[in-house]
Amino acid sequence: MQQRHISKGLLGVLVVLIMGSCSPFAKLQKNGTDDEKYKAAVEYYKKEDWYRAGLLFEELIPVLKGSTESEMAQFYHAYTQYHQQQYLLSATLFKKFYETFARSEYAQEAMYMYAYSLYKDTPQYNLDQSNTLTATSALQDFVNTYPDSKYRDECTKIILELRGKLERKAYEKAKLYYKTSGFNIASYKSSVISINNFQKDFPDSEYNEELAFMKVDAEYSLANNSLETKQKERYQEAINYYQAFIDKFPNSKYLKQAERMYESSQKEIERLEKLEQEREKLRNPNANRPAKVTAAN
Repeated sequence: MQQRHISKGLLGVLVVLIMGSCSPFAKLQKNGTDDEKYKAAVEYYKKEDWYRAGLLFEELIPVLKGSTESEMAQFYHAYTQYHQQQYLLSATLFKKFYETFARSEYAQEAMYMYAYSLYKDTPQYNLDQSNTLTATSALQDFVNTYPDSKYRDECTKIILELRGKLERKAYEKAKLYYKTSGFNIASYKSSVISINNFQKDFPDSEYNEELAFMKVDAEYSLANNSLETKQKERYQEAINYYQAFIDKFPNSKYLKQAERMYESSQKEIERLEKLEQEREKLRNPNANRPAKVTAAN
């Protein structure tokens, strides 16, 4: 019984292959002239049959080199791949087009579609953002090259969207270090570094209030968990971060928590300074005694 089902399946595949080999498209591919293939490719393109149009244009491009049809064949071919969601391939083809046909009336559109294809291939914020950086750079290059283009506003909108994605990625990275810092003292340091980088790269971000507080907390926690020889310096750094925090966010919802860490840091610094003074006395017991007065002869 199983063999019979397999035989029927194979027969079905053979029937499809035989019918396909006799289809008008297959005949065109096998026996059509270059002119017939080009006209058919354009017709398929107009009908939005991207797959068949793409196959024909791909076959024709090498043989059309130097002809008047070569330019449009390459331009259409790039679009067939874009419409099939082959965005990296379409980006490559559009880039090749505007580099090859720099004076073409379609060069500007091709450069835009190169950048837009890269944008379509960008991942979600929680994944690697290398492609996002590439797409942002390509869109900015387009705006710089064609500042008066009809695509300018769309490019600006997309650039803001992509920067928002990079911003969210950096924010989540900083928060991850902060959340895991209780398990590893190195993560306290990484959290502070990540937040500093974020504030530098995204000075106007809506996340900066939360991150500025987290930086105070991370530095304070780092000081608490440090060797005594490093605590004073790190408590002072926590105080510095607190002062920067309240200067920028005086009415923050995190203010009371930050104030407690500030006050605790001050007390710890006072305690450490007293310890230093006591140790200094033990090392030099005569340092603060008045000099011995000898009677004059």
